[in-house]
Amino acid sequence: MTQAQLAQFVRVQAQTMGKTLSRLESHGHIVRVRSTSDRRSHVVSLTERGKEAVAAAVEMERSVLASASIDPEVLRQELKAVVRELASQFGTVPSNAAALVENSP
Repeated sequence: MTQAQLAQFVRVQAQTMGKTLSRLESHGHIVRVRSTSDRRSHVVSLTERGKEAVAAAVEMERSVLASASIDPEVLRQELKAVVRELASQFGTVPSNAAALVENSP
């Protein structure tokens, strides 16, 4: 996936995504390689270290949800409602936080 596609997916500006990816890259979680089909684009890939971090985060989420006294789908819906409510109180359109909640399984 390209850097621009990632920014669009999570609904952030390309510059914001670039800064985030720079941090992930400096920690060894991703690599960015210039696209062979479009030299202006960078294709983003997880490194082994990044894959391990994702696996650890998924396992942590499973552990938290398993110990919770609330159904995971109910929790997900409640979190979506919280994000929407916060956005409405601040008079903003939900952006990256809402996108992450909305795009989750």
